Amino acid sequence: TQSFHKFFECWIVEQDQHLQELISAAREYEERRGRGCRQDDGTTVEEDVQDRTLRPLLERVIQHYEHYYRAKSRWAKSDVLSMFNPSWRSSLEDAFMWIGGWRPSMTFHLLYSKSGLQLEARLTELLQGLSTGDLGDLSPSQLDQVNELQKQTIREEKDITEKLAKQQETVADSSMVELTHVVTEMMREGQVDQAMDTERVDETLAPKEEGLVEVLQRADGLRLKTLKEVLNILSPIQGVYFLIAAAELHLRVHEWGKKRDARRNEHSENGHSQQH
Repeated sequence: TQSFHKFFECWIVEQDQHLQELISAAREYEERRGRGCRQDDGTTVEEDVQDRTLRPLLERVIQHYEHYYRAKSRWAKSDVLSMFNPSWRSSLEDAFMWIGGWRPSMTFHLLYSKSGLQLEARLTELLQGLSTGDLGDLSPSQLDQVNELQKQTIREEKDITEKLAKQQETVADSSMVELTHVVTEMMREGQVDQAMDTERVDETLAPKEEGLVEVLQRADGLRLKTLKEVLNILSPIQGVYFLIAAAELHLRVHEWGKKRDARRNEHSENGHSQQH
């Protein structure tokens, strides 16, 4: 668990580096688009930047997400419970988590929120019939595809939630009820064998933890699939704006949550010391 905590801290630093690259790429695109030049081969500057700079950058960022989920899957097999109650997340993040991470359907709320904000900011250009190329300029076809993907994602999310519910109910199955009764009786009679007790508990919990690993991997698979499919619908520059919004939301909420936890712990310690 400790090593995954370290991995996450390194990964989030890399995410911030990718965010800076995405912001720089978006600014370069906007500047060159504003000049409206054409290349020698007749392609627009926007097309050149999208092919030469934006697509490789999008691929690198997606590979970074894939790296995160591969590592998480590997560590979950040895300690799945820590993935459901991660020490590297803040209380604020915990409150909005779904099966060890962000809820896939949140992807669409993020997309619509950023689209609305960019639409509002560039409304004059859009009313003049000019294309802005950003998330405020989603086509009817793109909106239809996003809508279909959202419905499909919500269905899959619901199915995984139901699988988790069934897995959680196994904590009260006959094997658990029998074991808790046997151990309680042994404790009453002073016959507890610590080694045997631990072994029996581990044997009984093992299939339940394996079930949690499977549910977590399905949830992470849906998170990654949703992200990739949204990016497939968007143009490269729209994908860049979307990934900027996703990284900003993740990094700032993580940062705010950690600061709030630190303040709360400080107040708690101060209150405790004053009582003494």
